[in-house]
Amino acid sequence: MVIADSGSTKTTWAFIEDGKLMHTSSGIGINPFFQTEKEIREEGRNVLNGLPVDNLYFYGAGCTPEKSVVVKEALQSILPHTKIEVESDLLGAARSLCGREPGIACIMGTGSNSCFFDGDKIAARVPALGFILGDEGSGAYLGKRLLGDLLKNQLPASLKEELFATYQLTEADIIDKVYRQPFPNRFLASLSPFLAKHKDNSDVRLLIADSFRSFLERNVMQYDYRNLPAHFVGSVAYFYSDILKDVAGHLGIQTGTIVQSPIEGLIHYHSI
Repeated sequence: MVIADSGSTKTTWAFIEDGKLMHTSSGIGINPFFQTEKEIREEGRNVLNGLPVDNLYFYGAGCTPEKSVVVKEALQSILPHTKIEVESDLLGAARSLCGREPGIACIMGTGSNSCFFDGDKIAARVPALGFILGDEGSGAYLGKRLLGDLLKNQLPASLKEELFATYQLTEADIIDKVYRQPFPNRFLASLSPFLAKHKDNSDVRLLIADSFRSFLERNVMQYDYRNLPAHFVGSVAYFYSDILKDVAGHLGIQTGTIVQSPIEGLIHYHSI
């Protein structure tokens, strides 16, 4: 059995035998909104070609009911005799975090998303809307806030100088990467380690906390958060868990599981 967890930045392929993880392989993120069936097929072939796989469970960003067909056909052409299920990364997060119990499942990685999971299916969700209209609290959103505040002199000049030196950037480079280059969300999210390094700076900590508050107020608090725990998966939730828990606590939101990757939970889900 193979379980794939694909976000906007990378895909983790987990190879399972008898309910145990044998090994993992990493590749680029697969998103049918940004890639053609041919491009998805080529990436899948790099990982799966020639392997005996009985079941493949693929959970990916952008895998809406309409777009999941593109991913499934690309993977099926590589593994014609394999049973393949393609679902959204949000359902993958919900199955991983909640198992077969009801709860609020949240993704906070390059992008962000959330839903109410009733123990069987996604029963309600607030649209993520991407890093321009939504994705509050995500790596891309944090990067957007960081650059906007630095360039408009809302953060100390020393931080601006350090970021430019660390990433070898100029203001012109930033404009080019955000407005002209492909995958600006990946570029913005790549700045998260800089925020993590400076998260004890009061200005930076406030920026992160404000971003998380926006995510919780605009998404999680539209579900039954007073009676259900909110679980989180993703690098942003994991590495900033102290700030996330603090903000959630002030809003009366009970935080449950916080993990970096959904793979372990998905292995358990598909093995019982």
